[in-house]
Amino acid sequence: MSLYGIKKAVLSREISCVEAADAFLRRIDALNPEIGAYLTVTRAQALDAARRSDDRIGAGRRDEIGHLEGIPIALKDNIATDGVRTTCASRMLDGYVPPYDATVVSMLKQAGAVLLGKLNMDEFSMGSSNFFSAFGPCRNPWDLSRTPGGSSGGPAAAVAARMAAGSLGTDTGGSVRQPASFCGVVGLRPTYGRVSRFGLIAFASSLDQIGPVARDVRDCAILLDAVAGYDPRDSTSMPTPVPDYLHSLGENPAGLRIGLPREYLDGGCDPEVAGAVRKAVETFAGLGCRVEEVSLPHHKHCVATYYLLASAEASTNLARYDGVRFGFRAPKTADFSEMYTRSRTEAFGPEVKRRIMLGTHTLSAGYRDEWYLKAQKVRTLIAREFAAAFRSVDLIAGPTSPAAAWRLADRTDDPLAMYLSDACTVPASLAGLPGISVPCGFTRDGLPIGLQLAGRQFDEETVFRAAFAYEQTARWNMTPPSLGHSTTKSAE
Repeated sequence: MSLYGIKKAVLSREISCVEAADAFLRRIDALNPEIGAYLTVTRAQALDAARRSDDRIGAGRRDEIGHLEGIPIALKDNIATDGVRTTCASRMLDGYVPPYDATVVSMLKQAGAVLLGKLNMDEFSMGSSNFFSAFGPCRNPWDLSRTPGGSSGGPAAAVAARMAAGSLGTDTGGSVRQPASFCGVVGLRPTYGRVSRFGLIAFASSLDQIGPVARDVRDCAILLDAVAGYDPRDSTSMPTPVPDYLHSLGENPAGLRIGLPREYLDGGCDPEVAGAVRKAVETFAGLGCRVEEVSLPHHKHCVATYYLLASAEASTNLARYDGVRFGFRAPKTADFSEMYTRSRTEAFGPEVKRRIMLGTHTLSAGYRDEWYLKAQKVRTLIAREFAAAFRSVDLIAGPTSPAAAWRLADRTDDPLAMYLSDACTVPASLAGLPGISVPCGFTRDGLPIGLQLAGRQFDEETVFRAAFAYEQTARWNMTPPSLGHSTTKSAE
């Protein structure tokens, strides 16, 4: 069952919340040793929460029943959970147990969700493959030899393999959308400021955003509805009204203007991916949408701009992990200098070290003006370019990733090739826009392809409206991976 299907079943008492939680926990036991999506499984807490949900539903007091009552959810392991290990998939935080919940976790609990556990990721969210996890890689349920994408590989793989009804990941430069594309599920990056970042362990503070991963667009909308809203504890949170996202799903998409940037399909885009995206855009035309070509000339600078800014912010954010105040401390060191050096050298992985060095160099004397400040100016140009495009179109379509999932260890020795895989997702991140990835086909090797739709700031409604209409027409999300279960198609 989908999240929506489980919600209907537990409220009608067709199944109990304990039965739902137990079914997912048994599936985790069966599949996680192969897939590696979970770093921590909160079995006892999940079953206890499910029992309390059954009690509330059984009592029949509607005012006590949450919108996600009894729904089994999992979280990326960089979201703080009170009393539950939160590691960021790094030795630096191995064993760290937060004394508080992130705002989104509090909101999920208030809605009655059942927490199944914490999910694998690239260390400190730095990577596009989930290969850079200190506790072993996560694998793609469609092909265990391939990457699930990153950095939210665990959330996407868990949902695709039916090991969670839904999940929350984080998206800095595409870390929800790209894994959703690779795993054949739906992932949304909300507008920057739409969802509270309080309790999110920071990578790049001007870019990080928590977003839902689910089997379909409706489930994604249900999850966003549960966690969106203003939070005074987050200085970047915006006091913008949260609409009824589910209501927007039923609206006719006819008349929407869809822009297709020529830059997204030129050059480095795999022909199979480009072909699937063009067919998806034709589907929109068949639904009564107006499709037109647009141009985003600064697209070619987006990857360089993103990696300069994100690495600079990462260098600053990760400076706190010094062996004194936070994180791992190397044993038996002679003095402070050795302790500091060894702690960071031993506890950070190769990609985190690479980003710290790049960011520190970017901010250093003689380079800050030339690189960091120039990248900030280019970011402004990119945002203005999107604003100009949205004067003539309502949504911008394109591939989520230029290629489908690659072999797990590929590109690990070629950081530039890894970074270029974010070419289609970082533009919306730099502009603070909402973007969704929905399945739009498969390669000849049977690997999922994702279509990305980006909208205006705080206009997730239109993004959901178009994505749902496409999904209901194309039905690509109806095909599950064959790993561990039949491929019988079901509307629920």
